[in-house]
Amino acid sequence: MSIGDRVNQFDEWLLDRVFQPVADRLPERLTALEIGMSFQLGALLLSAVSIGAMVVIGHLGFGDAMFNVLTWSVGLAFFVGINRVRPLVKPGHLNPLRPMLAGMRPLSIPFAIYSLWQGVTAPPGFELAMWFNSLANMAYVLGTYLISCTPRPPGYRQARRAPAFRTVRGEA
Repeated sequence: MSIGDRVNQFDEWLLDRVFQPVADRLPERLTALEIGMSFQLGALLLSAVSIGAMVVIGHLGFGDAMFNVLTWSVGLAFFVGINRVRPLVKPGHLNPLRPMLAGMRPLSIPFAIYSLWQGVTAPPGFELAMWFNSLANMAYVLGTYLISCTPRPPGYRQARRAPAFRTVRGEA
């Protein structure tokens, strides 16, 4: 089995065994897609704050700031793109974003781990900005996995709680 197959297997396990059960237990009015999009928006805002903090502190020159802003713009384009295909995700049907984001989900995890390491080992002047960046990457990972979950059909909880059969006048 190749490394790529193992990464895909881990991604499927994480999605099916960790995030999908969480998504299935959410209230009817609050979908995993909505929460995932909120995490994505939060990641964008935290990333912008991180870039802004580095500029204000004075540790980011013009060229570096432009590079970070352009990178942030790619994240914004991703958010807008996912928001545009949002109507394709329908309850009770397979989520088309699941295969579309198959490359982004496992790739985002090492970046989040690396940013956490940067936040822990950052010099005193960079700590605040690095922690905002770490939080942004963690929110991005959570949002990407929640967006990829398959929405349950309407009335899913009620159908699970209903008895398997009804008895008529005490007969089984």
